Amino acid sequence: MRILITNDDGINAPGLEVLHQIATELAGPHGEVWTVAPAFEQSGVGHCISYTHPTMVARLAERRYAAEGSPADCVLAALGDIVGAAPDLVLSGVNRGNNAGENAMYSGTIGGAMEAALQGLPAIALSQYLGPRTADLADPFEGARTHGAAVIRRLLDHGDWSTDADFRLFYNVNFPPVPAAEVRGLRVAPQGQRQGSRFAAQPYSAPNGRRFMWIAGGSQQAPARDGTDVAANMEGFVSVTPMRADLTCHASLDRLGAGGGDPPARGAGGGTRTTTRNARCGSSFSCGPAGSPIRGSWPRWRGSTAACSCAASSPTAPMRTPPCPSPAARRSASPRSSA
Repeated sequence: MRILITNDDGINAPGLEVLHQIATELAGPHGEVWTVAPAFEQSGVGHCISYTHPTMVARLAERRYAAEGSPADCVLAALGDIVGAAPDLVLSGVNRGNNAGENAMYSGTIGGAMEAALQGLPAIALSQYLGPRTADLADPFEGARTHGAAVIRRLLDHGDWSTDADFRLFYNVNFPPVPAAEVRGLRVAPQGQRQGSRFAAQPYSAPNGRRFMWIAGGSQQAPARDGTDVAANMEGFVSVTPMRADLTCHASLDRLGAGGGDPPARGAGGGTRTTTRNARCGSSFSCGPAGSPIRGSWPRWRGSTAACSCAASSPTAPMRTPPCPSPAARRSASPRSSA
């Protein structure tokens, strides 16, 4: 297997070393792992690209490159110039800190995976949630280091890697803020939002009198609604969230159409490509035509110190996304605020 890895913490970040270890295990003795990562930290840049100025790229070692740009720039540089033949898989991370909940909207780690998906490649973003339980660990990334390869293998075996949709799925994986031995299993969950936690500007005056500001995030320990990625992580589970680069609120298309506009376009299977809304938390979960599952069964998590705690007790229970609602169900559903 040929794997491309990138990140947003920079070429010298410890999480990138963890990801290289994971990718090397997945690629096997005859595989290749290519690294193209930002020369400097790019946290919070999202999916931005360097559209108005060139990006300098430096070769540091065999199959190891640094680019003076964003994670999305790194993916484009790799595919357009460095790697040659397209990789079989693109991995972005392992991020220092979580990219669950509202953090996903700002994440350069997710931006790298998103760009790979837009280029038609299978992609997974990986992040290590940090907290009080990981602060004193010799290796704060031990959860990702221990369980990362197993989680990716399960996604490769049982995830939805179809390419028939306009925007290909990619996956957002967050490892919980607990020691590796205390990871309770894995949960498929929609993106949530921490309650009462927002990014904000903090003004600062320099000694010379000039005015600056820092952008600061809210508490990462703030609770989110049950069933979301944040809640799963805080309960000790690895979260897996299918995502798309499609920001359309498909549930609103029918309501707008009912108000006099043209009806939304239908997918090839007769259903509308939709963003499923979790009935309890209101958070969105992208999926394909109505009722399409993530196919396959999820066996118990072998080769790990943690037992799998999938939603179903059976080791062969199918893993499915929440079912896409029918148009009638979406029209009858009352609007909810985004979570």
